[in-house]
Amino acid sequence: METRVIQLIMELRRQGITDTRVLAAIERVPRERFVADQFLKHAYDNIALPITQGQTISQPFVVAYMTEALRLGDRMKVLEIGTGSGYQSMVLAKLCRRVYTIERYRSLLQTAQRRFADLGVNNITAKLGDGNKGWVEQAPFDRILVTAAADRRPETLLEQLSPDGGIMVAPVAVSAIEQDVIRYTRTGDDIQEERLLPVRFVPLLPGIAREAAG
Repeated sequence: METRVIQLIMELRRQGITDTRVLAAIERVPRERFVADQFLKHAYDNIALPITQGQTISQPFVVAYMTEALRLGDRMKVLEIGTGSGYQSMVLAKLCRRVYTIERYRSLLQTAQRRFADLGVNNITAKLGDGNKGWVEQAPFDRILVTAAADRRPETLLEQLSPDGGIMVAPVAVSAIEQDVIRYTRTGDDIQEERLLPVRFVPLLPGIAREAAG
C-alpha cells in the first residue's frame, strides 16, 4: 500500500500539484477506507471511482487540484458542498481548523460520519441538507469547496463567503456540455472569477435526495 501511495504522490507532482501541504494531506488520508471493497485494488489509482447512490469519489488529481486552488490556511473555516464518501472532507480537515460539510443523501452522510469517527477526526461537522442553500448559521466561511457542478454561478454560496478575501472553488457549467472549475475571490461586494480546469462532475441538485435502493 505504501508503494502505491508514493507512486500516486509522484504522479500528482508530475501533473503540476506543487503545494507540499496538499500533497502531505493526500498522502496521510487512507483512500482505501473510502472506496467500496470491490474497488480496493484501485484505491490509489489516479481515477474516479463509483460509490453508492450514483455518486463518485473524485480522481485524486482533481481533489488535489481543487484543494490547492483554495489556498488554505490552517486557521480557516471551510464549507464543503457534497460530502459524498467523505474523502475530500478528510483532506480538507488536514489543512484547516474546521470543515462544515453538507450531503443530500442520508446514507452517504451516515457512512461518511462513521468513517470520520473510525479515523478519529474531530474537526468535521456534517449535516443532511440542500447544498445550494449553504449553511447560513455558520457563515461567513473563509473558504467554500463545491464538489458537484452548479448550472450557474452559485450566488447563495457566494453570499456566505467571507468578504475579506474569501475563496470559493466550484465546478460550474459554462455551456450545455462543458464544466470548468472556477475560483471565485470575494473582496467586499466584488467577486473575481478565474476559470481553471475543465472537469466532469455530477450535477448540484436541490433538496434532500430520495435514496436509490442498494
